Amino acid sequence: MSRRLVAAAFAIASLLPACDAFYLPGTAPVDYTPGEQVPLRVNRLTPMVGPSDAKIKSLINYDYYNPHFHFCEPEGGPTKMPESLGSILFGDRIFDSPYNIKMLENVSCATLCMSVIPAEDAKFINERIKEDYAINWLVDGLPAAEMKQDERTDEIFYDTGFNLGIDDGAFEELPAINNHYDIVMQYHVRDNNHYRVVGVLVWPRSIEATNETPDSQRCNRNAPPLILNEGRTNSIYYTYTVAWEQSDTPWATRWDHYLHIFDPKIHWFSLINSIVIVVFLCVMVSMILVRTVSRDISRYNALDLTEDVQEDYGWKLIHGEVFRPPRYPIVLSVLVGNGAQLGAMVAVTLVFALFGFLSPSNRGSLATVMIICWTLFGCVAGYMSQRVYMSIGGTEWKKNVFFTATVMPGFVFAVVFFLNLFLIGTGSSGAVPFGTMLAIVLLWFVISAPLTAVGVFFGLKHGGVSHPVRVSPIPRQIPTAPRYLRPWASALLAGILPFGAAFVELYFVLSSLFGSRAYYAFGFLALTAGVVCITTATVAILFTYFILCAEEYRWHWRSFFIGGGSAFWLITYGLFYWASRLSLDSFASVVLYLGYLFLIALFDFLITGTIGFLATYWAMRKLYGAIRID
Repeated sequence: MSRRLVAAAFAIASLLPACDAFYLPGTAPVDYTPGEQVPLRVNRLTPMVGPSDAKIKSLINYDYYNPHFHFCEPEGGPTKMPESLGSILFGDRIFDSPYNIKMLENVSCATLCMSVIPAEDAKFINERIKEDYAINWLVDGLPAAEMKQDERTDEIFYDTGFNLGIDDGAFEELPAINNHYDIVMQYHVRDNNHYRVVGVLVWPRSIEATNETPDSQRCNRNAPPLILNEGRTNSIYYTYTVAWEQSDTPWATRWDHYLHIFDPKIHWFSLINSIVIVVFLCVMVSMILVRTVSRDISRYNALDLTEDVQEDYGWKLIHGEVFRPPRYPIVLSVLVGNGAQLGAMVAVTLVFALFGFLSPSNRGSLATVMIICWTLFGCVAGYMSQRVYMSIGGTEWKKNVFFTATVMPGFVFAVVFFLNLFLIGTGSSGAVPFGTMLAIVLLWFVISAPLTAVGVFFGLKHGGVSHPVRVSPIPRQIPTAPRYLRPWASALLAGILPFGAAFVELYFVLSSLFGSRAYYAFGFLALTAGVVCITTATVAILFTYFILCAEEYRWHWRSFFIGGGSAFWLITYGLFYWASRLSLDSFASVVLYLGYLFLIALFDFLITGTIGFLATYWAMRKLYGAIRID
């Protein structure tokens, strides 16, 4: 994975009739009584996204209780909180904390602890401050945030996380570490004795204090900032204040302050403009294609079949070749099967998100649903792969089920495992634990792989798709095609249009993935995904028609590459995003970014390539089924 209002989803929801509300597990409100303990949980440290002209300087996350930071710990050591599978995969590492916060009880100046930081750790902390790292807390499921103002719209919003330190060049050559936190707890009154937390704001400050400083003076605003000396051991006092503030915000809308959209006019204008242009082009392409094909079919069917010579030309000339099995049919069927599995996973996840089942307070729910859907949709991969395999002449179904269930998931797992080694080497909290890796492998082999075999069984039962024309025994010679119809050229040209429909939303997705910003604009995302699907199918059919008119009948692989051509432009845009929004100094961050970008492009290639192939296959059967063959 920006915080934006899901305006499209709200617009759809406003059209629905009223119904009884219910709370999902993990999202129910918690009522507190005066004096009751309000737990403050600590999470990972992440690079913070600065102003619009600032760049992200790292992709490495760190545990809050990483030994290099020397933060104050609870008595007896920190206790890890239970987390979902998706939360762990996204790098959340949630622990309890020693902060003593009680409902409606203000704290003027409390000393948390005195921490000793060695010289080498002081250098580590200063480097993290220069990289704009942020501390992340959780209170009642809400992230602690800093109140900020959008420079363009003057809108007030809550920016998740708060700075580890200050690096503005004002404090000599070294940055200053924030060691005091002014915590403002916003609450909503439910009744006379029950209250709910609706906001958590933190203003961090850097305050230098020594052993001789009285406890009451350790929060002095006029004190000089605390700068960690990298040449000696440093002593640092951590202090905090707590102030309770009543708010009119009800519990149900408390996330509205966190869901902020930057440059809303530009976002809306770009998205709507892209959609309108793409839809208009798709309609025009469809009309031209339908009119041309209809005219060709009428001309071919009007020929007098009683004559000795029938004049075949254009795409009808290769009617005996068009359904000839392609090279490497098992590879193509495996790619289509895995692409269908990923496509079904994305579609169902978007449906859940649009209906509000993936609450932001239920951390990791998005990734958890995606993993569960991918696991259960192994049957989709097996069914689609086997039917395509049999349709294009495949006979070794046992190999097909094995390769469908293992090759692509195994490759992705190997890439993720390789990237995880870099995370482990840097001590990042994003490193997936061995137990979680084992759980994913068990989901793969115990659930997904058997379901793939079940899908193959039903695919065998239904058999291959029948073809409207017979395949000639002797292959025809293929003439030289124009340059723009060569495989790579056609794939790149065809990929521009689907990419043009998605590049606006792609920016926000990349900012969410690499900038530690939560993404909730699923209405925009679902609309963009639908336009991309329609555009990909239309362009794949159009370019395949051009290829057939050039008497090139090897369309199976070409249609897949044409559909997946947008993946090349996705990688290109990812490199542009790297140059414009990232400033990665460490080798590990570079490897992680390129690795994750490659996986995103691979998933896009599989999904859009599958859409292009299936749409083209359907069009070929319709096209050649509509003409008379002597």
